[in-house]
Amino acid sequence: MQNIKKITDLETYSVRNTVLRKGKPIETCRFDGDDLPSTRHFGYYRNDDLVGIISLFKVNSNSFASDEQYQIRGMAVVELHQKKGIGELLVRYCEVYCKKLQSDLIWFNARTAAVGFYEKLGYAKVGTAFEIKDVGEHYLMAKSIRNE
Repeated sequence: MQNIKKITDLETYSVRNTVLRKGKPIETCRFDGDDLPSTRHFGYYRNDDLVGIISLFKVNSNSFASDEQYQIRGMAVVELHQKKGIGELLVRYCEVYCKKLQSDLIWFNARTAAVGFYEKLGYAKVGTAFEIKDVGEHYLMAKSIRNE
């Protein structure tokens, strides 16, 4: 996984803007907690180009009993490089990273269109669909990584 490197929150903005916040101001690419010491951002590079990103936040959801949870946010791959396995590599990289930190669970809010992708990686929907203002319909999804 030598193509995946730790990056800063500011480095995620270019991909977040083109994939997740298309047509919106760059300021919408900043997430609460981006700059916390416990937050990690990773980028996938093809040659010298950043083509995929993922961010991990040390945030517990009240939907789960586990104390050691991480939330994935802002997972995105630029359109030209989608459907080439980069998204899966980024998610798997985060799973390994979280296991090293002795985390029990990874959770996130997945766009409806991405649910099938995450289900193939072993994540399950929790509850029903809900709307995130200005972004669209999502599902809470999670996976226990304790005994993998």
